[in-house]
Amino acid sequence: MLITRRLEFDAGHRIPNHASQCRHLHGHRYAIEITLSGDIIRTEGASEQGMVMDFSDVKRIAKDVLVDRWDHAFLVYRGDAAVVDFLASLPGHKTVVLPMVPTAENLADEAFRILDAAYVDTYGNQLRLQRVRLYETPNNWADAVRQPPLAGREPPC
Repeated sequence: MLITRRLEFDAGHRIPNHASQCRHLHGHRYAIEITLSGDIIRTEGASEQGMVMDFSDVKRIAKDVLVDRWDHAFLVYRGDAAVVDFLASLPGHKTVVLPMVPTAENLADEAFRILDAAYVDTYGNQLRLQRVRLYETPNNWADAVRQPPLAGREPPC
């Protein structure tokens, strides 16, 4: 069974080498969809009976480990030295320095990495993060999806 929870947050960024306007400082109203897989909990009398995971728990975990950290922050690539230095000069500014350029694709991938470690199988129902969909705008998004394991074969060189 798959379940999905959507949250929204506001953040600024820039794509330093982009050939268009995205190289300038700007912001977005991001939306993130978190899709988890798992078995439906059948334990009679359990609070989560009939669920894969309580949607409020999906939200709480996402806010704790990701959304509250990125919300109203400037997401900046550590290699964008001038902007990193500028933001550091602003007292109390909320800045998240990232190891990669903050494109929708890279942010979705980073969000998947962070959230994957946070959603653990606490119910014994095979709970697993399957997809993070990050909307940069209502019409543009990137999906980071769990890749199936290589069954009995060696990875390509």
